Amino acid sequence: MSSNLMVMIWDSFVETLVMVAISGGIGAVLGIPLGIILFITDKKSFLPMPALNAILGAIVNALRSVPFIILLVAIIPLTRILVGTSIGTAAAIVPLTLSVAPFIARIVEQSLREVDKGLVEAAQSMGATNAQIVTKVLLPEALPGIISGLTISIISLVGYSAMAGAVGGGGLGDLGIRYGYQRFMPEVMWTVVLILIVLVQAIQSVGDYLVRRLSHK
Repeated sequence: MSSNLMVMIWDSFVETLVMVAISGGIGAVLGIPLGIILFITDKKSFLPMPALNAILGAIVNALRSVPFIILLVAIIPLTRILVGTSIGTAAAIVPLTLSVAPFIARIVEQSLREVDKGLVEAAQSMGATNAQIVTKVLLPEALPGIISGLTISIISLVGYSAMAGAVGGGGLGDLGIRYGYQRFMPEVMWTVVLILIVLVQAIQSVGDYLVRRLSHK
């Protein structure tokens, strides 16, 4: 494999990391608060707002139900407005973020549901405010589950980022398609596959380690 090709593989790997890191970070910033709101506004929670919960839930479900490749194409006008282009790494970050944020929201909501309700009731009996219940009770108790869910979300983003390469999204997926498939260079395709496997294994290992450290069990 030529040195130029090795440089291209490295550059594509960096592009993939950038896409996953930025979209995962923005997705978490959007998804975690959304998941908290979905939980606390449920009719069985301590701050019920059924109308708001139904609206947010419908939006989250709608975004989650759209296959990523369709979402990627459908929001091209929005992508152009936000980043000025519909191709490349920056453009791919927009659909990646929109695909992962609702997924993270549901993971956070489910993790909060698994917290013992007795802890919330005990905090309420001691006069804790709603904000204190969320920050001092719910989030610390649900943190291992949230981290586990975030790990799964980031791994999904790795796969989505490779899929984005099919429409010029950059990264390893784009390289694998343009060189490995279209130019009949199987060594490039297998190198891309190997890198993606190692990347996913590394993310999962880090996630598992954090869950073990944070778990109370």
